[in-house]
Amino acid sequence: MDIDRFVSSCVDAAKEDDVQAAVKEVLTEAVSDHASVRTALGEPAKAGVEILHRSESLTILNALWTPRMNLMPHDHLMWSLIGIYSGREDNILWRRTEDSIKSAGAKALFEGDVVAFNDKTIHSVTNPLRKFTGGIHIYGGDFFDTKRSLWDPETLEEGPSDGDVIKEIFDRENEVYEMSVSGEKNEEKAV
Repeated sequence: MDIDRFVSSCVDAAKEDDVQAAVKEVLTEAVSDHASVRTALGEPAKAGVEILHRSESLTILNALWTPRMNLMPHDHLMWSLIGIYSGREDNILWRRTEDSIKSAGAKALFEGDVVAFNDKTIHSVTNPLRKFTGGIHIYGGDFFDTKRSLWDPETLEEGPSDGDVIKEIFDRENEVYEMSVSGEKNEEKAV
């Protein structure tokens, strides 16, 4: 897989009438050879969101999840696509209620799977595996310049979010992961 060619194909597809469907076709073709994507982007080794393309109308990210990482319920306020090339991503889907949100379904994504969400989708994400998960996430707008919401995982209280808030969450997850790996190494030495 050539990353520059992939991004260029997504940008070209975004000129079509049904933008999300056209971009989904490009993403589906790419992650169908998930080993090639993993080779091109590298084996996931830490949590993060690597920007592959960013404009007012389209953001393409390489999203990486630490083992057992959870991301609280959040929205995007724009259509989105997720294509998994390594590991697994479990999504709980939520819907708004009068005063909060309520679970409304689930979707597990395995290597090679692609899912499309509309601009009203609220979801939380879990990597249930003991290995890293990598996915290409594509958004129909500027992911980093859009004020969105996230919900506290315990109280389901709504709060503000944007790309910077999400980056901070991923950074914290890396710290937690590094501490757990260090703890496991120390336990092995003690035995």
